[in-house]
Amino acid sequence: MKGNQARIYLSNLEHNIRQIKKNIGKAKLCVSVKANAYGHGDIIVARKAVESGADCLAVSSVAEGRRLRDAEIKEPILLFGLTVPEEIPEAVRGNLTPFVCDTEYIDALNKSAASYVQAMRDTGAAVHKFPVHLKIDTGMGRIGCKSEDAAFLASYINRCENLYLAGMCTHLCVSDSLEPEDIEYTQRQIRLFRDSVEAVKKAGINPGILHCSASGGTLMYPNAVFDMVRTGILVYGYFPSEQAAECRTSFNLKPVMELTASVVGIKTVEKGDSVSYGRTWTAAQKTRIATLGIGYGDGIPRRLCPGLHVNIRGKNYPVVGRICMDQCMVDIGLEDEIERWDDAYIFGCQKNCCGADEVAKIADMISYEILTGISARVPRIIVP
Repeated sequence: MKGNQARIYLSNLEHNIRQIKKNIGKAKLCVSVKANAYGHGDIIVARKAVESGADCLAVSSVAEGRRLRDAEIKEPILLFGLTVPEEIPEAVRGNLTPFVCDTEYIDALNKSAASYVQAMRDTGAAVHKFPVHLKIDTGMGRIGCKSEDAAFLASYINRCENLYLAGMCTHLCVSDSLEPEDIEYTQRQIRLFRDSVEAVKKAGINPGILHCSASGGTLMYPNAVFDMVRTGILVYGYFPSEQAAECRTSFNLKPVMELTASVVGIKTVEKGDSVSYGRTWTAAQKTRIATLGIGYGDGIPRRLCPGLHVNIRGKNYPVVGRICMDQCMVDIGLEDEIERWDDAYIFGCQKNCCGADEVAKIADMISYEILTGISARVPRIIVP
């Protein structure tokens, strides 16, 4: 099969998960499959992650969680994002474990969870309440309650007829940085989280499972592993930052996605001929231009040119001229024996091929943006 492909190497996914599990000891592993599993395909990644040892999964929206439940994925699913009121009943029906941080949201969940508890009674199962995790804002400034409000909210949840506190969490915002002030800030976040947990315990409430580390914390802060870690980019074969990569050189990751496109045409241009919109590139001498059937509509940002090189037959060639919505052009010179329909590797696993992190650096982006930006019109091809 030719044409644009995002090849998903499931063996590399399993390898990365094993690396992470070695690093966290007996702690549980939550794999983030939000944003279509960072562009890799949520259902196939979720199934493989569980098969490879993940204890639970995580999504950002109710719709993402519904897709997994519709695919008959039964494992626990954390719901990272807050929902609008209309989505709360569906979150409960889907048994998605939400993060809570205020009384209004807790009340709405408690009301919707009444039907969940009643349904359990009707089936004859042991009556139990609906689980929620209390999110503490220790310095991210996004969602979460203040540390000093943790005990009050935990008690509030504890008094709810249909809810119980299944866990507590926070999110570290600079845990992938080695800058002294960022290390100090992260340690402060960890202390605040511990203080929140201790306050809840002193109130006589079991805080449940404790978790605060995403990929950065998992790599760089052993004291922040707690009962579980929530990893995203590590699972897909990349470090969360260059500093994290430099810090953990022994941590062996393999890219899971390989993006390829076909050479759909080759033409010879003369010295002085221009290529693509805006005439931003002009041939310095006679050369050949290979057109690839991939562009920014597929997730290749325009700002990758100049700078991006693609790998064809083991050699790297520069993309020239403006990247178009559906195509981009490559200067392949006059001597190499490149042919129409050859594969061009944009990033991935092949020798001498860029990784998504290297591609991202060219465009002043991060690997997360490149991976999640590969559009739905690029077929995901599963490689076992």
